[in-house]
Amino acid sequence: MTMTNNGLTYADAGVDIDAGNALVDRIKPAAKATERPGTMAGLGGFGALFDLKGAGYSDPILVAATDGVGTKLRLAIDTGRMDTVGIDLVAMCVNDLVCQGAEPLFFLDYFATGKLVTEDAAQIVEGIAAGCVASRCALIGGETAEMPGMYHAGDFDLAGFAVGAMERGSDLPAGVAAGDVLLGLRSDGVHSNGFSLVRRVAEHAGLTWNDPAPFADATLGAALLTPTRLYVLPALAAIRAGGVHALAHITGGGLTENLPRILPDGLGADIDLSSWEAPGVFGWLAQAGGIARYEMLKTFNCGIGMVVVVSADRADALAEVLTGQGETVACLGTVTDGAGIRYTGDPRW
Repeated sequence: MTMTNNGLTYADAGVDIDAGNALVDRIKPAAKATERPGTMAGLGGFGALFDLKGAGYSDPILVAATDGVGTKLRLAIDTGRMDTVGIDLVAMCVNDLVCQGAEPLFFLDYFATGKLVTEDAAQIVEGIAAGCVASRCALIGGETAEMPGMYHAGDFDLAGFAVGAMERGSDLPAGVAAGDVLLGLRSDGVHSNGFSLVRRVAEHAGLTWNDPAPFADATLGAALLTPTRLYVLPALAAIRAGGVHALAHITGGGLTENLPRILPDGLGADIDLSSWEAPGVFGWLAQAGGIARYEMLKTFNCGIGMVVVVSADRADALAEVLTGQGETVACLGTVTDGAGIRYTGDPRW
């Protein structure tokens, strides 16, 4: 650090305000592309405005969610691939919102780093914008924090905040009962959970992120950075078609931990593990890491990223709705009397 004739500057301390301003200018078009009914102002104000009436709601209940991407960020940093983790960030928040029956309305992000690299940050935020567009959610604000001394060189962290709405009385879960059918929506891979174990498996197998993936036609790093699937629009289409009683976003904890969150006391589920074929990454993880079946099922999504609980008489019709929305749907099993998740069949991973 050198002192000028005018004394020390903020840039001398490691914070480049001009780089921050350049980032805002760079991402404005991406943010504008996310505008939807209800959006009231662009980036740059001290707060962001949203008009619920303009979004079409008459008696709305707001739903909020926040999340991050976890140690998947380590892969992005180590590989230098920044274009997908923004999608992950959005998905982890909005997929949770729709499980409450809410339509995501707007999103805010928090990006923190020791030294702002405009190109890297722009790719991350442009990924966030892409996730917002795909879920019809407006990116209306955020915070970029350059904090020298808080992060190792090249490291950064992300947090996302999403707000959605639903008309009063339409919240989920609602009416879940024994005999309901569990429709599983295929995942695109590991999504954004369990990466501490994924990294340990790769290390145990002696692989680097630049090595060919044993389960895909890509490098291991690129294959594992496949972003979390966005289930918002298909889920909303199913909800509006009628007969959906609950949805469960299968994140950390897998089917074992996430399904009980939407089941009333005294109810459980029977799941046939042979009813779907998981993406190849799960077979590699299980074999290369010597991971037991029960550990796989309580750590990873194992090929099912969202479960839709539906009335039995609507199962076929709703499976058609979801398939028409581009989802790969499997009938996993049923809701049963008696608490607990019970697995039958052999997993196809």
